[in-house]
Amino acid sequence: MIRKIIKIDENKCIGCELCVNACHEGAIGMVDGKAKLLRDDYCDGLGDCLPVCPTGAITFEEREAAEYNEAAVQENMEKKQKESLPCGCPGSQMKTLNRENERKTVQTDVNENVSQLAQWPVQIKLVPVNAPYFEDANLLIAADCTAYAYGDFHYRFMKNKITLIGCPKLDEGDYAEKLTAIIKNNNIKSVTVVRMEVPCCGGIENALRRALVNSGKFIPWQVVIISTNGEILE
Repeated sequence: MIRKIIKIDENKCIGCELCVNACHEGAIGMVDGKAKLLRDDYCDGLGDCLPVCPTGAITFEEREAAEYNEAAVQENMEKKQKESLPCGCPGSQMKTLNRENERKTVQTDVNENVSQLAQWPVQIKLVPVNAPYFEDANLLIAADCTAYAYGDFHYRFMKNKITLIGCPKLDEGDYAEKLTAIIKNNNIKSVTVVRMEVPCCGGIENALRRALVNSGKFIPWQVVIISTNGEILE
């Protein structure tokens, strides 16, 4: 049958996943980092995904497509609800960590620090762009080596912040698009970048610079550089 259905321009898609979350029928999924209409019969043609797309990659078209199948959508939704963990991977499960009521219950002769991690996941590529913990957040974007180089990383940098980590040398792709989507679609109060002194680590700082420009928002931000022997250089 000929009917109205969404069309996704993969060249405009930045992989922010906002449309995936906005589609209540599960018609849209991520394939190779791009949003894709998975099944015609899951798309109801109402277009809840259109207004959330920051790049205008989603439009309507009229074409030959399978009729919307509400029963198939319901079956698919029930199947997803039964899955306790997304993608079968415990490391992908999003959660907010409450540190407010934690207390140190250790012997006085034991030096133990309490974790200041406020959310999960922490990898830039894994974190969803519209997670609730981003609202009014002070954002920490850190090269992953910094936590090993600087001894008091949790209290000096992570405390009262949402932490994102990555390695610009070893990770594939660029962080700028993902960071742009996070900043653009959330009320971020400030951003701190912590990177190593080595030149390749500058990629994470450059990605944030581009993200701030592309987002069109003015947000206070700073860069802290850690030396390879664990000292703060600036």
